[in-house]
Amino acid sequence: MNTSHIADDVASVHADDQASVRDRFREVLAHFGSGVVIITSAGPDGSPVGMTVGSFTSISMEPPLVGFFAGITSTTLPSVVANGSFCANVLSEDQHVLARTFARSGADKFAGVEWTLSGNGSPRLAGAHAWIECTIDEHRPIGDHELVVGRVDALSVPAASEPLIFHRSLFHGLRAHR
Repeated sequence: MNTSHIADDVASVHADDQASVRDRFREVLAHFGSGVVIITSAGPDGSPVGMTVGSFTSISMEPPLVGFFAGITSTTLPSVVANGSFCANVLSEDQHVLARTFARSGADKFAGVEWTLSGNGSPRLAGAHAWIECTIDEHRPIGDHELVVGRVDALSVPAASEPLIFHRSLFHGLRAHR
């Protein structure tokens, strides 16, 4: 498709209009589908902690590194960083309620949740599409978020399932098209 003749979208916002960019930023980025991951770790007293993240990515194959972003106001992130390790639980398409539970602050997120202890001492959630155990390799603030980079220590796809996808503020399953 040749798009050189298509005029700018009348609703587009340009970087020189920062107020408008802030207003449209979340709306526009909601059109990018992402997998849903719950980061788990052990808190200072050894109790499980966890949070849902939508910004999770592979960073490097050699060495194997993954990363996630969490808001600087996260109450869970300090425990994850202090522990020095985490488990990235990639959620299955039927775990949307779990994703919402772990996205909230203040509640006992693990109440009624089935999990086992991973090799690094972080909770590995039952029914997850995949899990990746990591040791924190780097941690630093970027904008209003913090980047956490993890060195992969162990990983698995425990059972056949489909991943949970977040798109336009809703959870979806993934359907392959051939």
